[in-house]
Amino acid sequence: MSNRHLARSIVMQCLYQWDFKGKPTSAIPAILEQNITEFGPGLEDNIPFVRETVDNLLGNIEEIDKKIAEYAPQWPLEQMTIVDRNILRIGTYEMFWSNSVPAKVAINEAIEIAKTYGGPSSGKFVNGVLGAMYNNLIKDKPEKA
Repeated sequence: MSNRHLARSIVMQCLYQWDFKGKPTSAIPAILEQNITEFGPGLEDNIPFVRETVDNLLGNIEEIDKKIAEYAPQWPLEQMTIVDRNILRIGTYEMFWSNSVPAKVAINEAIEIAKTYGGPSSGKFVNGVLGAMYNNLIKDKPEKA
């Protein structure tokens, strides 16, 4: 397992805690510190990635959630499991807001995290939603493929 994959797992755990606790923005620094301390030993080079991803994702959360809602209309965000919702947020953020992650990598990473932390159908669900986003993304921005 790559260090970047483990870093994304820490991002997911931070978002899960934040979401589970009712989305308290003021709690983010403490949540980040706790998860980095607990799960980040040996990942020192990837800690800036974790912090940047959480900060930038939460800074764009409304747009990210709108995009997820657009591609998963049968599953309102509040009806998704907390794990699936936050994995989709990470994948969506990386596909549309991050210039350092190729779209296919974002999808594959999200699927693997869903298989590890989600339910039996989480991987397929995440793949379906992010795959639909990808198909439209490459029509509009072929360079993201």
